[in-house]
Amino acid sequence: MAWPVLVFDIESIPDIAGLRLLRDDPADWSDAQVHEAWLAERKARGQNDFAPLHLQRVLVISVVFRNAEGLRVHSFVDRDGQSEGKVVQTFFHSIEKHQPQLVSWNGGGFDLPVLHYRGLRHGVEASRYWDMGEDDREHKWNNYISRYHMRHLDLMDLLAMYTPKNNAPLDAMAKLCGFPGKLGMDGSQVYPQYLDGKLEDIRRYCETDVMNTYLVYCRFQKMRGGFTEAEYGQEIAFVKETLGNLAPAEPHWDEYLRAWA
Repeated sequence: MAWPVLVFDIESIPDIAGLRLLRDDPADWSDAQVHEAWLAERKARGQNDFAPLHLQRVLVISVVFRNAEGLRVHSFVDRDGQSEGKVVQTFFHSIEKHQPQLVSWNGGGFDLPVLHYRGLRHGVEASRYWDMGEDDREHKWNNYISRYHMRHLDLMDLLAMYTPKNNAPLDAMAKLCGFPGKLGMDGSQVYPQYLDGKLEDIRRYCETDVMNTYLVYCRFQKMRGGFTEAEYGQEIAFVKETLGNLAPAEPHWDEYLRAWA
């Protein structure tokens, strides 16, 4: 399997500031009132409470970065409520610097479109990511944008043969493959947890989710011949060793390893 690989996952919340810009709510309304009014309108139209992608404010981007030097789990977090643009820019700077293979689960259907819209809003620069052959001829035939290229591998989309009715949830596939799956939270709980001030819990949840994606990706690489059986076993052991080293400082990895065992 070729390095480097950057597996990513985002957690987002409704963009209340964006709603204020696009709606005619009273200026003295609280964020909660703006959100409740928007939800009531959607309910009246028979719509769900999931914000459209351009109104998803990026809160956390978690990544597993694997190269010849090792494996790193890291998160870019908007801790002050004002740093969304910096978070998105830092993610795209990582692509610019390392030019990795991107790997996601539903990244083409959710994570990347959200990052596109939010990057556009904040004036983010991402020239390497958007190169489709204008600057580098290799990107004409294998770029991050095309659905059928491998420079960004959306595992969910590929395994479903690009047919949405065949999509499987990451949690189920991780558990079916013998990995821990989701621990203690799901996407629907992110906004309530954010309102309760539990940003670090959201960050930890995002990190375990992106680790699930990396492990399923390793299993996929074994299936397609990117790993031999022995190489796959070595990589899984290396992941466990890496997480074991992280566990003393980050207890969610201890919980993750216990769930794995």
